[in-house]
Amino acid sequence: MGAAGPYAVTVEAGGSAHTVYRPTRFCGAHPVIIWGNGTFGKPSSYDGLLKHLASHGFIVAAANTGWAGSGREMLAGLDYLTRRNGTAGDAYAGHVDVTRVGATGHSQGGGGAIAAAADARVDTTVPVEPGPQGSVAALHGPVFFLAGENDGIVNPDTLVYPRFKQVGHVPAVYGELAGAGHFTPVGNGGGFRGPITAWFRAELLADAAARAEFTGPDCGYCAAPMWSRFERNALVG
Repeated sequence: MGAAGPYAVTVEAGGSAHTVYRPTRFCGAHPVIIWGNGTFGKPSSYDGLLKHLASHGFIVAAANTGWAGSGREMLAGLDYLTRRNGTAGDAYAGHVDVTRVGATGHSQGGGGAIAAAADARVDTTVPVEPGPQGSVAALHGPVFFLAGENDGIVNPDTLVYPRFKQVGHVPAVYGELAGAGHFTPVGNGGGFRGPITAWFRAELLADAAARAEFTGPDCGYCAAPMWSRFERNALVG
C-alpha cells in the first residue's frame, strides 16, 4: 500500500483554513480523510503523504494550522467539503462521500484526530505518534494507533501503547514502527505511509486485501518485521 494509487492528484485551497488534496478527476463519490499537522506544522510539511492518500481515491482536507489538537480545526474541513458537496453546480457536488470519513494526523494532530473522532460523522481514526489530546473512550469506530520505536518526543511505552490498551469498546490495533523517530512521518510518511493507506482502504473502501493486513489469525502485518510491536484487541476480527 506504499505505492501510489491510480489517481492523478490536485492540490488546492479549501477556503482559507484548509488545503485539499483530491483526485484530479472524480469518479463517483470519494471518501474523506481529515488531517491534523504536528505542532508548528502545515500541510506542505506532509505533502508527499497527503498526495499519496489522494492518489488512492480519498479527498483529504488538511487543516492549515500547527495547532489542531482540539479536533475542531479538522472537523471544519469536513464541514467545508460537506457544504461544497451539497451546493448545486459546485465542482465537488455529488463527489464527496460524507458517510465514509476518517481522521488522522501526526503528533498534536494525532491527538486532534482522536478528539475529532468523538464526532459521530467520523467513522475511523489513525492517530500517528499522537499527543495527549482527545479521549479514547469517546471513539465510536475502529482505531489504528501508530507509534515510533525510537520516538523521543511521544514515547510509545508511556504515551501511545497505554492509550491503545484503554480501548475495549471498539476494534483497536497498535503498530510500533521499528527504528522510527518522531519525525519519520514528515514528508511522504516514511514507513507509516503504507499502513495508514491500508487501514483507510480497509475501513473506507472495503478493500479485502487491505483488510487482510489487519484481520484473521494470519494477518499480513501480525508478524511483519517492520514492527517492533504489533497488537490487536479482542474486537478485531
